[in-house]
Amino acid sequence: MIRKLFAAVAMAAACMAHAQDYPTKPIRIIIPSTPGGGTDYIGRLMGNKLHELNGWDVVPENKPGAGTALGLAEAARAPAEGYDLVIGQSDNVTLIPLLMKVAYDPVKDLAPVALVATTPMVLLVSDKSQYKTLPEVIAAAKKNPGSIAYGTSGTGGGVHIAMEMLQHEAGFKMQHVPYKGSAPALADLMGGHLQFAGSSISSAATLIQSGKIRALAVTSLKRNPALPDVPTVAELGYPNFSVVTFYGVLAPAKTPTSVVSRLNEDFNKLLARKDVKDALASQGLETNPMSSAAFAELIQADISKARKTIEDAAISVQ
Repeated sequence: MIRKLFAAVAMAAACMAHAQDYPTKPIRIIIPSTPGGGTDYIGRLMGNKLHELNGWDVVPENKPGAGTALGLAEAARAPAEGYDLVIGQSDNVTLIPLLMKVAYDPVKDLAPVALVATTPMVLLVSDKSQYKTLPEVIAAAKKNPGSIAYGTSGTGGGVHIAMEMLQHEAGFKMQHVPYKGSAPALADLMGGHLQFAGSSISSAATLIQSGKIRALAVTSLKRNPALPDVPTVAELGYPNFSVVTFYGVLAPAKTPTSVVSRLNEDFNKLLARKDVKDALASQGLETNPMSSAAFAELIQADISKARKTIEDAAISVQ
């Protein structure tokens, strides 16, 4: 008993010493996507601001591949010392591991550090569409099941899951057309080759502002500040409907809790700053700082919700 007590005290002392010394070398933020996208924007923004806050040497590194799963796999394999972080999101933390074999378990191999932001999907039609509201689209889909095709950035992605949930809740059926990314789906929507589409706000914002496509609804419970005039699905008759994408910082599992706590505290300080909130809001991203434990609970709940939708809709990646 005394030996166990001494061992526990020694471990606590070691963790405290580690936190006091941390960091002693550059911190790498793995960005599991190509430069220029939303995940890249978040990773570089948070890395730059962490450097501003503490003077730490923070190095962003893009590691795209395997549908954004490659970067998380690399983080999962990295030494659990707090020097390798990764920007995770709903697709690669929640959805991809449920749909295909990946080289990491998002719960066992990664430690949630901090939730950075959440954002809803936006549901869209062409500016020339006969449909002016989401209820009109749903009514037409109910009248002729499968007659309306909707496009997404790919099978099993956040928009696909959101649309399957909406169809289940509202009792209608559309035909899914998966694309290799949002850009070709939105191009076909504008060109009249597609009747309906879903997208991230950041991918669609410029086209919405230019009037080339029309936003009918967002999938969060509250309206998004980037699209204040666009109603939520909840407002339009489905009060419990809410599907949002999260972006957060994760570390290898078994990273010292003292280091995770320090990073969580620092990231949350940044997320409370107006310049950071404004920078994220410009991309349709909303901040909701929370503890690392609360972020872990959010991930678990997201996985459970997605698993049920995937099973109910029999979604699979071909």
